[in-house]
Amino acid sequence: MPTLDADQAADLAVNGVLLDARAAERYRGEVEPIDPVAGHVPGAVSAPTAENVEPGGRFHNREFLRERFNTLGAVDGVPVGAYCGSGVTAAHEVLALELAGIHAALYVGSWSHWVTDSSRPVATG
Repeated sequence: MPTLDADQAADLAVNGVLLDARAAERYRGEVEPIDPVAGHVPGAVSAPTAENVEPGGRFHNREFLRERFNTLGAVDGVPVGAYCGSGVTAAHEVLALELAGIHAALYVGSWSHWVTDSSRPVATG
């Protein structure tokens, strides 16, 4: 599976689509229960993994997922990546993207890694 480092994730947020798989409140920087800094990678798009599944916990069908991700900018010809807090729910996001027929890379370090370098920018809202 393709992976991203922090520099590649930052580039993808500008020149592709970088999906933030965390809950929307964490993406917006309203709450951060784990890491010392709240917010998201500038240019990333909020795409909570909870929206990938039906109420029973199974993935939505391929068509639903494809439409969801297309709406977020993950369309044919655009490079896509995902991150979360520590890489776990982003792996879920990458699987949902694959089910939708969209290949994506995983930023394994995710937000927990991003905020270890204070020179990296942080966006909120």
